[in-house]
Amino acid sequence: MAYLAPSEFVTKMVDAGESKIFMSTRDTVIRAYMAGAILALAAWFAVTINVNTGQPLVGALLFPVGFVMLYLLGFDLLTGVFVLSPLALLDKRAGVTLGGVLRNWGLVFVGNFAGALTVAFMMAFVTTFGFTQEPDKVGMTIGNVGEARTLGYAAHGAAGMATLFIRGMLCNWMVSTGVVGAMISTTVPGKVIAMWMPILVFFYMVFEHSVVNMFLFPSGLMLHAKFSIMDYLIWNEIPTVLGNLAGGLAFTGLTLYTTHVKTAPKRQRLAA
Repeated sequence: MAYLAPSEFVTKMVDAGESKIFMSTRDTVIRAYMAGAILALAAWFAVTINVNTGQPLVGALLFPVGFVMLYLLGFDLLTGVFVLSPLALLDKRAGVTLGGVLRNWGLVFVGNFAGALTVAFMMAFVTTFGFTQEPDKVGMTIGNVGEARTLGYAAHGAAGMATLFIRGMLCNWMVSTGVVGAMISTTVPGKVIAMWMPILVFFYMVFEHSVVNMFLFPSGLMLHAKFSIMDYLIWNEIPTVLGNLAGGLAFTGLTLYTTHVKTAPKRQRLAA
């Protein structure tokens, strides 16, 4: 399994961020839509496993299959571009602006949400036989997740909001490490293993992922779970997005960039 040194794969991270900023609107949205849909399908898959086996570890072990598929296919998650796009700005790549970074984030958010919402509707339809009966055990479980992770945080007030934000940070620390994992090997098995490990950690630890939540919470609302759209936005999605941004940049993007890209010229001078 060919391995790239950190200075090599961090340069690939910056290159990837630059390419995403200059990608056309059509391609950005399509790739984000498919990423949101595939990750939502993987979340549905993992919840189904948990319900059928009663073993959350089994669902966590198998959930990363969705993440691996979408990144091998070249699709984009908001949690990934939160880390990659700013590096191109920090590296002062020609033509890269703050507006370009924000445009990329906005388009990926819209695409991810649309893809996740599509699968949310499909899940709600399937688990209720076209909304003609009460949801099955999987649907009920997903609805309960939505209540617990909105009203549950709200019950703790500011402490609940802080907990939600930190869980969002921890989530994208792991997820962005998975994004980087796709770049540290030149073989498919190497990429898969490197991506699989941190995604397993995030899912089993029940950290908050903004794109997974774009599936879970709208699903719950479609299945008449006892929380509102405002509960979802204020007590989950918005703080989760901010936590994902802070965690991915602080723990993955900026640390790797600062310790590897910035020190490369000095190392080269010392070697000379």
